[in-house]
Amino acid sequence: MHSLTTRSKLTRREALKVAGAAGLAGAAALRGVQTSRAQDTVTLTWWDYYQPGNANETAMNNQHQRYMDSHPNVKIERTYVPFGDLKTKLLQGATAGDLPDVAVIDNPDHQAFAALGVLTDLTDRVAAWGQSSSYFKGPWDSTVYQGKNYGIPDNSNCLVLWTNMGLAGAEFTPPTTWDELTAAVTQLTKGDQYGLAVSGVKTEEGTFQWLPFLWEAGADIPTIDSDGGRAALQLWTDYVAKGYMSKGILGWGQSDVLGQFQNGKAAMMINGPWQIPTLKEKSPDLKWQVSVLPKQAQAASILGGENYSITASSKNVDAAWDFLAWSQEPDNLKTYLGEAGKLPSRADLAEDPQWTGDPVLAVFIEQLKVAKPRAYGEHYPEISSAIQEAMQAAISGQSDVASALTKAQSTITPLLPPS
Repeated sequence: MHSLTTRSKLTRREALKVAGAAGLAGAAALRGVQTSRAQDTVTLTWWDYYQPGNANETAMNNQHQRYMDSHPNVKIERTYVPFGDLKTKLLQGATAGDLPDVAVIDNPDHQAFAALGVLTDLTDRVAAWGQSSSYFKGPWDSTVYQGKNYGIPDNSNCLVLWTNMGLAGAEFTPPTTWDELTAAVTQLTKGDQYGLAVSGVKTEEGTFQWLPFLWEAGADIPTIDSDGGRAALQLWTDYVAKGYMSKGILGWGQSDVLGQFQNGKAAMMINGPWQIPTLKEKSPDLKWQVSVLPKQAQAASILGGENYSITASSKNVDAAWDFLAWSQEPDNLKTYLGEAGKLPSRADLAEDPQWTGDPVLAVFIEQLKVAKPRAYGEHYPEISSAIQEAMQAAISGQSDVASALTKAQSTITPLLPPS
């Protein structure tokens, strides 16, 4: 999970609209999929939200080129779609019968798209492939809806605590508990320098960054209006009120958080491994280190990452599946993940020296062991929106924490899947 923006809500009306369009999509000619019989060349169309100019885009383009070099009969046409537009574009594409062959999907959204009939059921292909047991349970489960498989996890990530050692000092010890975190942000807040930067923006990025605190407090989304939930939101609210964190967090995405960290405006930040290539390239002289997130009742982080899917109206399912399987071969996957600054979803790769031998990546691998998926059913986007509204209300001071979470709980409870 990284480049995230505002998510549109999935409604029953949209679900019926897309389901009704499924038959039309199968009959419609896909403008984005072309096969040249004379040359026996297959063109695979591809949508993802990897922003131009960043490490994700570079790694993706390089991976595509390596595949095309070894498969000269296949051409991949990649299209960048901003994250906030991807959901709408996929829904509109399903209605018009104009979807790509392959779509990269943020893992908490995968079940929702499967429920709407946008994705191809890959259950039989996955069974024949025989690799599902090689993956961590959390990433793999995100591709499964009602017992059927609708994709393959491509990569994972999680959040850790980053410290600017130039600001903190060589004797600084990373906090391991909330009490120690509070002491650290108090110590490191001075002048125009804040102790900590996080993303509290009203998008999935904000939810993504706050949920670890909810889980660390011993609560969960179904019990968000509880002592643990209130403690987690009060922590952020107090940090802003006391000046340890900027009020700007309510508008900051995770790239903005990185900017604050790079510019010396925040001594610590919470962020993910996708920022490593950017820091190495753009801020080579910055001295920093990472540590696991401070715990409260328990240790926790959040599982992010992307899944590969084949859309329901693809006419090139065989060729698209061949790419998916090729991309997950260990050597191919290691090259791509290394370039992108991502972690493997394959458990059998997590102990590879590429990650365990790197002191920074080793911290992320350790944190990944307690990272929880956002597996809350097909209505998760709406659930996340309710959490974002509570965060905005409480942290801005428009509402007290208890009232904000009571309101959020009333919205969330009917949206949760049956227990």
